[in-house]
Amino acid sequence: MQPTRNAPEISQPHREDSSSPERWPGPDASIAPVSIRALQRATREGVKFACLTCYDATTARWLERAGVPVLLVGDTAAEMILGFPNTLHAPLEFMITLTAAVKRGAPRCLVMADMPFMSYQADNAEGVRNAGRFMTEGCADCVKLEVDRTFAPLVAQMSRAGIPVVAHIGSRPQHAKVQGGYYSAGKTAETATALVADAKAMIDAGATMLLVEATPVEVTEEIVRRSTVPVIGCGAGAACHGQVVVTNDLLGLTSRQPPFALPLVHMGEMLGEMSKMWKERVRTSVLGEHPYALSEEEAVEFRRRMQES
Repeated sequence: MQPTRNAPEISQPHREDSSSPERWPGPDASIAPVSIRALQRATREGVKFACLTCYDATTARWLERAGVPVLLVGDTAAEMILGFPNTLHAPLEFMITLTAAVKRGAPRCLVMADMPFMSYQADNAEGVRNAGRFMTEGCADCVKLEVDRTFAPLVAQMSRAGIPVVAHIGSRPQHAKVQGGYYSAGKTAETATALVADAKAMIDAGATMLLVEATPVEVTEEIVRRSTVPVIGCGAGAACHGQVVVTNDLLGLTSRQPPFALPLVHMGEMLGEMSKMWKERVRTSVLGEHPYALSEEEAVEFRRRMQES
């Protein structure tokens, strides 16, 4: 593995001064948008990058201002937004709409679209068309598929069509029903070896990045060591070039969080306190200054009309 640095130097700045530590998208509009090439360069230079899930333009705007370079419009929207118990219930049209919203909110972030359940599994041609919709209608920079080596022909077709693919291997939430629930992957020598083979097959098929979820550290380290593309981890250990978690977990908005994504702030409690304060303001009619008023002339005319009516 290459040594890592703390300086967030990811995207190539437009300005000549390359010594500036500001390389992420953020308030400085002179910083270039994050691209796959920039992530590849960061990987070569040992610079680790953050990725967070995002489902709306407002949150995307704040994450871009904070300098988060990669946003994943995850199918976890089925849980976080729609209230379903798993990720299987994220409609294709809904995900395309959310992806476009996130890109509008954070135009200089690299926006990764999560292709939802049954949008690519049934037919390769349909999968390519749906991926193309994410790129055009959804304005995505790349698409993510939950795959193993059997999906190599589909990944190759998408790559040949000019669609950057992030191959999600390891634990695959869209397959949770088959496993009887969410699971970690690669916990035996046999399945760990298969995961390494999956990673190689995806890279050989043209995947531009890998996303590895819920695997033992030793397995992840071997995948990263052999990989020629950036590897994003989700509960896969610190060896990965990038890390992604569900933003709502870090905000303390979810009932349970995985141990690798414990809350950094407690926004759920803050939201509760805010709600109580607003209820009290409504009860006591302390609503702040009212900004709308009739002019004196219009007020006189209004009262005259009311008296006549």
